[in-house]
Amino acid sequence: MSTTNTEVDLSGQTKNLILATWAFAISFWAWNMIAPLGVRYTEILGLSSTEKSVLVAVPVIVGSVGRIVTGAMTDRYGGRIMFPALLVVSAPFVVLVAVAGKMESFALLLVFGFFLGIAGTTFAVGIPFANAWYERSRRGFATGVFGAGMGGTALSAFFTPRMVNWWGYTTTHVVIAVALVLTAVLVWFTMEDSPAWTPNHAPVVPKLVAASKLAVTWQMSFLYAVAFGGFVAFSTYLPTYLKDVYDYGLTEAGTRTSGFAIAAVVCRPLGGVLADRVGPRLMAAIAFAGAAVMAVVLTFQPPTEVPAGVSFVLMAGFLGIGTGAVFTWVAQLSPPERVGSVTGIVGACGGLGGFFPPLVMGATYNEADHSYTVGLSLLVVVAAAALVFTLFGIKGRRAPAARST
Repeated sequence: MSTTNTEVDLSGQTKNLILATWAFAISFWAWNMIAPLGVRYTEILGLSSTEKSVLVAVPVIVGSVGRIVTGAMTDRYGGRIMFPALLVVSAPFVVLVAVAGKMESFALLLVFGFFLGIAGTTFAVGIPFANAWYERSRRGFATGVFGAGMGGTALSAFFTPRMVNWWGYTTTHVVIAVALVLTAVLVWFTMEDSPAWTPNHAPVVPKLVAASKLAVTWQMSFLYAVAFGGFVAFSTYLPTYLKDVYDYGLTEAGTRTSGFAIAAVVCRPLGGVLADRVGPRLMAAIAFAGAAVMAVVLTFQPPTEVPAGVSFVLMAGFLGIGTGAVFTWVAQLSPPERVGSVTGIVGACGGLGGFFPPLVMGATYNEADHSYTVGLSLLVVVAAAALVFTLFGIKGRRAPAARST
């Protein structure tokens, strides 16, 4: 999503940022429809810990890899087209997940859950969309506010189990599908692409190849895989974790998971704003150091309610700051005409970073001790590696602009 260098009227930036953030939030709610009901599916289908992990993680695949394509397409078509298109395409799969659940079919839940991941690709639309609406000095703020839309996972964790109790399982899914369609209509008629944006009509594959050749793409991909991947992993697997370790029920686990997600959501724009002021390297380093320390604390299984709750909230806060800081760094180092493509790849790696940890947690769960020590220890190692790479592995220069777009 390229931008011009001339002075333009950006007076509509607030309205469009709010619209993009809401579209992102409701799509992330849909993306996270399976995880809050993981305990329900486990009881109904008699799933093993590994099967539970696969079920809650599978929507992440398309929601991650699909960002590569949607990011590149956003460079060409803009957010006003891409947001409603993705919202409308996602809606039927929310309903089909409900159909699979009513049929008590694990196989169909996996298939429809896979395509439900389309809803998670909106992230790669919103980052270049928000970047184009804001001057460079405020892009950390813009991407941080937009990124707060990942609070859709908090909304899902808190409300989805309750809505199932209030209205029923199928009705809940239909309501979210309708919300997706209504949001698509709202966006179509009220959202505008920034006047500073111009379409990049270069073929998608060469654009992705060009983005993949930039060092910043893979540097930020690694850091985002740790920061955002950690958030996704916890927000999707935490209901199962809380059930296994602390014996919480469906609603209780959902409430606490929503608290985790809210803490990350609040801290993401904070990470972006602080990165604008003191630099993304420092904020990312603080985030990874904090995440590593909190992972160590969690290996000791602090008791409920306060010690464990505070530990998870602090973990969420550090991960939220990290996600905001990393995408401020992306905006600073990426060539303007490659932001969408770079965002797509980085966002995909972030999502994939959230796909594997639940599988690892399920595979290494110690049922006898109700312990996830091995998985949390691996998180300590990965966060520490990200900290070292942040401090010593990344040069601060902007990537050179492409000769043609």
